[in-house]
Amino acid sequence: QVQLVESGEGLVQAGGSLRLSCAASGRTFSSYAMGWFRQAPGKEREFVAYISWSGGRTYYADSVKGRFTISRDDAKNTVYLQMNSLKPEDTAVYYCAANRRNSGSVYISAYNYWGQGTQVTVSS
Repeated sequence: QVQLVESGEGLVQAGGSLRLSCAASGRTFSSYAMGWFRQAPGKEREFVAYISWSGGRTYYADSVKGRFTISRDDAKNTVYLQMNSLKPEDTAVYYCAANRRNSGSVYISAYNYWGQGTQVTVSS
């Protein structure tokens, strides 16, 4: 069992930066691939980024590539999402998720555990 708690929510102006954190419980965190997803009002939840269990592989949605960076610190059982050059269309609730398969996935159904979400609002 893995419990995930996101933090770092905030309101920023377009062009600004924000870093989200996701703290995980459990001793097996390092064996999980981790992902970030987001859901804007009235829209379906969508993939943002994932990182493999080793941290050696990352993958991003086209909409955030070059602006967002996912990373992990297994000593702290934490995964991060650094968001730069934020745009109003990045406004959403952001969720982290853990995937028992260590390679990561863009599919919601591949993830076994989810956090409660944290709000990111980007003003124009």
